Amino acid sequence: MKLIDLIQHYAQALAEEHDAAAQRGLDAPIHAGSGRKLATAGTLHLYAFDVPASAPLAEDVPVTIIPPGDQEPTEGFVVGRDNRTVLVQTFDAFGQTVDSASIVPDASAFFGTASKRLADMAGTSDAYTLGPAERLTPWLSPDASRAEQLARGPVATAAFTTLWEEDPAARRTRLAALAIELARHNKRTLLISPSHRRADDLLGTIARAMKAAGLTFKSLLCRYEMPLQAEAGGMALSELGFEAQMHQFYARSRADKAALRRKYERFRELTPLLAYKAQKQRDLDEVKLLEWRLLTQLSDLQRKIKEITATLAEYESLPIWKRLAMQTTGKNVASLGEYKTIYEGQVQSLLHELEIAKHRIDELSPEAAIPKDLRPEYDELKDDIKKLGGTKQIREMLAAEEDTNRQAFLQNKRVVATTAARVISDPLFGKMRFDVLIADEAPAIPASFLLAAAGLVRERIVLSGDPREVAVTQALGRSRSALTPTDLIRRPASSPPSFA
Repeated sequence: MKLIDLIQHYAQALAEEHDAAAQRGLDAPIHAGSGRKLATAGTLHLYAFDVPASAPLAEDVPVTIIPPGDQEPTEGFVVGRDNRTVLVQTFDAFGQTVDSASIVPDASAFFGTASKRLADMAGTSDAYTLGPAERLTPWLSPDASRAEQLARGPVATAAFTTLWEEDPAARRTRLAALAIELARHNKRTLLISPSHRRADDLLGTIARAMKAAGLTFKSLLCRYEMPLQAEAGGMALSELGFEAQMHQFYARSRADKAALRRKYERFRELTPLLAYKAQKQRDLDEVKLLEWRLLTQLSDLQRKIKEITATLAEYESLPIWKRLAMQTTGKNVASLGEYKTIYEGQVQSLLHELEIAKHRIDELSPEAAIPKDLRPEYDELKDDIKKLGGTKQIREMLAAEEDTNRQAFLQNKRVVATTAARVISDPLFGKMRFDVLIADEAPAIPASFLLAAAGLVRERIVLSGDPREVAVTQALGRSRSALTPTDLIRRPASSPPSFA
């Protein structure tokens, strides 16, 4: 069977599940007992509800929660099931606790979305890189026998690798080493698991290995949903959640933007103030220069008056020849007195102008004075503005609307961990492309989900799991190989969960 035919086969099988979901009661409302909020990350909230053991709630199925009273309903999806406790990730909070609620699953929408994703892959195959996915055809073909699958043994090629290991710890250690190698080669890896709890466990192992290898694991790893466990492998998982990381990033971005706005507004406030101070300083300098010129003229006039006064005082005692010499130049007692009177009048005029100049200086000095810390602050702001491209560039940055682009943020991560069901049902993953797909616990992943994830990778697919499970699970090589309602209901965990 060719890959396109295989994809169409599973798309049709999921479409049949969509048509039968309502008849099988998968969309029927479920009465939930007490609910409690366990954690919050950004705009997402994790709630735990008590439900009947027979309630057909499966992981990654979208649900609508209707709280009692007049509270508005909220939407979300199931992320975990532990016997009578179901974990729901919601987009709105409705209190710390709730006495009761109605949970309305939408399995029909889940199957419909999954079927459309596979149908889109088959119909627009040019938009996908299906070369690596071709390697899954003999493994996922409906007519492939389990005996043939087991007989194949491990495979290791450039585009397709199998890592079968009975010991889960050893298997995760090998996957962690592979994830580190891929991250060092700047490969974008999609890590899928059959359940959110297993995704948490594997992500914790990889985080611990990356930390030991000296890598900045917090910037490389991302758990797409809210982690169900506070820690795994000795590593805190709350900081690796996609929503928490994105919320922190945009919180820092908004804080940086607010700080930049304050700097820009302060710069705009100081610029005209310092320009006014500079103008007043120029005026003050001109007045001080005028004062210096007036003082120079006054000093010259006072010197001349002093000389005339001295000459008149000793005029009678001067020799006759000196008097005659002075008279030839027009300097006699009468003319010297006139000169003195003229000079004294000029002195009075200069003194009046000096008084005006000093008064003007007294007015300009405080207006031109710059506070001690104002100039360094302005110079620092001016340098920052210049480094950021100038005031025009900053105005454009501040005017730009904040776009919380989830796709761009997720594409910056090297390893994205989620469930296979989430990949096929979330529209965001339909737009994403990865270099490598690592399917942990691959025998427990429905073939249709595995194909949907394989269509998103360009270079390599790695299947990992317990080889003993290949013979007993219905995920690889089953006759229908599509998710059925029975598959959706996960078996209860052996121990209570350690919630985040």
